[in-house]
Amino acid sequence: MRIAASAPGKFVLSGEYAVLDGAPAVCVAVDRRAEVTIEAHDGPCHIVTAPGFSAACGRFTADAGGLRWLADGRDFFLFETAWNASSPKVAESPLVISLDTMAFREAGSGSKLGLGSSAALTAALATALQSLGGAGAAEAAHAAHRLFQGGSGSGVDIACSIAGGIIEYRMEDRRSTPLDWPRGLHYRLFWSGVAAETQRKIARFRDQPVSRPREELGAASRAVTALWARGDASAIVAAIGAYTRALQRFDETHGLGIFDAGHAQLAAQAADAGMVYKPCGAGGGDIGVALATRRLSLASFEKTAIRAGFSVLESSIDPRGAMLHDKDEP
Repeated sequence: MRIAASAPGKFVLSGEYAVLDGAPAVCVAVDRRAEVTIEAHDGPCHIVTAPGFSAACGRFTADAGGLRWLADGRDFFLFETAWNASSPKVAESPLVISLDTMAFREAGSGSKLGLGSSAALTAALATALQSLGGAGAAEAAHAAHRLFQGGSGSGVDIACSIAGGIIEYRMEDRRSTPLDWPRGLHYRLFWSGVAAETQRKIARFRDQPVSRPREELGAASRAVTALWARGDASAIVAAIGAYTRALQRFDETHGLGIFDAGHAQLAAQAADAGMVYKPCGAGGGDIGVALATRRLSLASFEKTAIRAGFSVLESSIDPRGAMLHDKDEP
């Protein structure tokens, strides 16, 4: 028996933080994929490894009540939450399970890129376990990742990894709507070289009262999605520019450090050049995205970002969501 599944990473184009207050977010899947393989083996127990994350080799047994670790389970909490949320039928033969997120590591330093590796892995794993008689992949992935994040997060990253492409996402009922990428809208992703502490920032945000900048951020997020359907690249860039300015005012009010790690400087330089640059997700590190209606503008901005210490992240939009690649049985 051999099962293989994968799911894409993502970046949030608009709606970070605002999505937690019910506003829509626009999220884009990228062609860096988490890969899961499951095979039978002759050993006495199930084995799980995670190249790209841990050198440990987890060993466990499982039945209808969930899994029990025999050794080295401390690095595999995400796997444990996904297995228990999926509750697959216990295989007659022990399994070897590989969780590969190497595509989410920077080639030179090995640093983790902020492209939603944990959500991509959860979506891929839930898809693989569904083929073993587990629960529906989307439902299991959302439940597992929320537990993994300690109850924080909106679920937008899981929704995008499950669906692929570009989506509009609303936290209420986890509603996901596919979108088309507007003709004439160009983007480039940049890596700050600094990891963001997403969960701590979201927890700090949840503890703060509603403010006027917080309400304005929601309104700006709704404006982006309202314009998206028109397909006017110039209008969308202008709307995301307004959203970015609202995000900066929101950041200043709530002290979240979204524009730390050089994002603020790049945002100002992009605005001077008639473009938009913004951090993606929780910010304060990880990645940012530049948007323009002219490719030449992006090429020029790329040089500016590199001089500021950022790296270009080569990527393209991945239309494929979480998928099962093959299932071979004797």
